[in-house]
Amino acid sequence: MLIGNYSFTLVFISLCVAILASYTALDLTGRIATAKGRAVHLWTAGGAFAMGVGVWSMHFIGMLAFKLPISLGYDTGLTALSLLIAVLSCGFALWLVSQPKLPAWQLAFGALIMGAGISTMHYTGMAAMRMQPGIDYDPTLFGASLLIAVGASAAALWIAFRLRQQSPYVRLFRAGAAIVMGVAIVGMHYTGMAAARFPEGSFCGAALSGLNGNGLDNLVLITTLAVLTIALLTSILDARLEARTADLAHSLTVANRELTQLALHDTLTGLPNRLLLDDRINQAMKKVNEQGGCFALMFIDLDGFKPVNDAFGHHMGDQLLREVAVRLREDLRSLDTLARIGGDEFVLLVRLNEPNDALGLAARQVGLIAQSFRVADHDLQISASVGIALFPGNGQNAQELLMNADAAMYHAKGGGKNGYSFFDASMNNNARKQLQLLQDLRAALEHNEFSLHYQPKFDAADGLPVGAEALLRWEHPTHGMLMPDKFIDLAEKTGLIIPIGDWVLNEACRQMREWYVLGHTDWRIAVNLSALQFCHAGLVQSVANALATHHLPANSLTLEITETTAMSDADASMTVLQELSDMGVDLSIDDFGTGYSSLMYLKRLPANELKIDRGFVRDLERDSDDAAIVSAIVALGQALGLRIVAEGVETGVQQDFLTQLGCDSLQGYLLGHPMPADRFIQSVTRDKRLTAV
Repeated sequence: MLIGNYSFTLVFISLCVAILASYTALDLTGRIATAKGRAVHLWTAGGAFAMGVGVWSMHFIGMLAFKLPISLGYDTGLTALSLLIAVLSCGFALWLVSQPKLPAWQLAFGALIMGAGISTMHYTGMAAMRMQPGIDYDPTLFGASLLIAVGASAAALWIAFRLRQQSPYVRLFRAGAAIVMGVAIVGMHYTGMAAARFPEGSFCGAALSGLNGNGLDNLVLITTLAVLTIALLTSILDARLEARTADLAHSLTVANRELTQLALHDTLTGLPNRLLLDDRINQAMKKVNEQGGCFALMFIDLDGFKPVNDAFGHHMGDQLLREVAVRLREDLRSLDTLARIGGDEFVLLVRLNEPNDALGLAARQVGLIAQSFRVADHDLQISASVGIALFPGNGQNAQELLMNADAAMYHAKGGGKNGYSFFDASMNNNARKQLQLLQDLRAALEHNEFSLHYQPKFDAADGLPVGAEALLRWEHPTHGMLMPDKFIDLAEKTGLIIPIGDWVLNEACRQMREWYVLGHTDWRIAVNLSALQFCHAGLVQSVANALATHHLPANSLTLEITETTAMSDADASMTVLQELSDMGVDLSIDDFGTGYSSLMYLKRLPANELKIDRGFVRDLERDSDDAAIVSAIVALGQALGLRIVAEGVETGVQQDFLTQLGCDSLQGYLLGHPMPADRFIQSVTRDKRLTAV
């Protein structure tokens, strides 16, 4: 018998290769388990090649570690066949552990197939030596090698299946499992080698024509390490990329959810807003049309909310609105919708078994609101007026239903408030007028039906013109000239005030530019901002665009906002007003003295002007209280370094009183009515000549 020996360096290297191949296999099973579509096949094919090369390399390095006292070589064809068998066996293993389940019978069958494949690879590699006479195998050790191959395969498949999902410490577990698997694979190989018997006088038929060990071990080792390292790094980098992609996808999902929440819900109460309500109404109408039944749309307006707001401030008012929302929502079923569509207006959409069921529900809503609210240590008492529109019967679409419910609500208010009213045919005329007016309003901008009239402002001391206030007019095709009080509320309710306001801003700046070119460089044009405009995110940019488009100096524009609007959210107002002020635009607090003010905030607001409300000016001659209030406002404005403008001046007595108090400029019918731009410039120029004379 020829006695062989081993290079322990190569034996150790073969063990390391087996462990690395095992870890690579375990990591690749994790990639295959999370891959989808075509990527599954690509990872399986690449993994089979890398793992097969690793297992075969361990075997081949182990063969090269074996030395006999004769020259040894390895047949190229049989060696390549053994590599192919290794790759196919590993491919089968990866496919098996990528299945959703791995029952015991499937594990056993897979272990037999894979064990047979590994054993075939090993003994095909042994046959590549082409020993003459052939190699004898010890039956006991030969059988043991087969059992080890099957057992090692079963253990490897079970471990790979269990560790394929990403979990905490999974890489640590894979490292430990790879050591166990590597030792098992090496154990099978060297048991098979120990079973081999080489008779005395044997020679290796592949020694001359086949592969031999001169540097081959280094080549195989380097190639194998390169393949395994590339596969492992690719798997790890792909896993990290997938994890980052998953994190990004999760972040995007959360962001989209938050954006959807903001887009479809009221920020103050968290209730659905007008956009989401419209969608719910359309869904409810579709369901009724398909399945029958009915629903009610209840328009709820709070009575007495404004006095609470004025007396206690907007923070208290906001808290009261939240409490109202909570109380109404607690009384609802999951299939009902409660929305806040603006201010103190809520809309309730409820499914009904019978139309008459709306009666009891509306009475319950009125009763709920009538109960006292405890807000910030104050007991607040308000009531509700509810208008009810039914479907089918009171409208063909969401807009018409809302309009009719709104009309019914105003009917309830007219009946004494704190009650409810169903929409009926007697209200149809007014509702249709409102609906037609809304449709006309939507088309008014496109058809150039809006125009601006300008009311002059004069210096109180010398009577010279100092500018004008731009006032919106609508030349309706059938109703003629309409004042803002006829359509502004409707524009604000529907959001049309934003594009209309932008048009007013641009037209006023355009006109002021014409006057500026004519030499009136000391004039200012005043434009009123509605509360909705002021809260709109694009306001500052709209102002900047209007000034830039018409090449108008920023200090030629004065933006007027009401005291109530400025104080509704003083901190937010401060930010917007500061941006406008930094731009150079003048800011005026309109209707001063009529709302709820905080002097702490007022002194911080970057305003340039206070405008005394016409309500105080009107009764100056008869009411000493109004005279005292106006005197106090003028003194306050002067102390804060603000210009004082008084509007509504209609008599000479009012003019003299306000001038003596120290008002900077005056405005009113005594001095000039609102008029179109061409008449304005003629009138003001004439008055200016008369003043000069």
